[in-house]
Amino acid sequence: MPSETPGPLLLFTFFLTTFLLYSQPISTVASPDPAFSQSSGTDYIRSSCGATLYPEICYTSLSRYASAVKQSPSRLARVAIGVSLSRARRLAAYVSNLTRHEDFGGDHRGASALHDCLSNMADAVDEMSGSLKQMRKVGATGLSAESFQFQMSNVETWMSAALTDEETCTDGFEDVTDGAVKTEVCNRVADAKKFTSNALALVNTYAAAGTP
Repeated sequence: MPSETPGPLLLFTFFLTTFLLYSQPISTVASPDPAFSQSSGTDYIRSSCGATLYPEICYTSLSRYASAVKQSPSRLARVAIGVSLSRARRLAAYVSNLTRHEDFGGDHRGASALHDCLSNMADAVDEMSGSLKQMRKVGATGLSAESFQFQMSNVETWMSAALTDEETCTDGFEDVTDGAVKTEVCNRVADAKKFTSNALALVNTYAAAGTP
């Protein structure tokens, strides 16, 4: 647990600033191609999602972006990070709102766990935003194999750290008395973790291929 928890207003300001700096519509990853077969794109996504722990969630959340992804592992990983980041941002906003209105009936452990969770989610949002920014650089032409591996290593590290931050959020509620707020927060974090896990798996698959 952090020794000093940032105030909710500061963390909410950080979250909002991160959103404004890094938000970009996922659909702008690539321009539509009239000659592209939508079915071949969705087939590619379904096949790629087989490498994840939650293939059905992976497919249903990413198949709508088939025309942007086409059959590019780079674009697929980038879109997956974007989807995961969107979920994390919404979760961070939800937890931020709770810190301003929920006191767990005076249970200091619950209030502390909630503030720590907000800090964890702010870190996860920051790490995913950095990963998405790095992935855009990976798509640059003329990238050497050595530079590719270095940049993808950064993305893998940051996405793994984001997943760890989400797990740490729920760990903080272990000693908190069961209740509606604890259950709702833990359920929402568990859902977000599935999207982050899927994105990390697709990043790992792309990195293992060894080509930009």
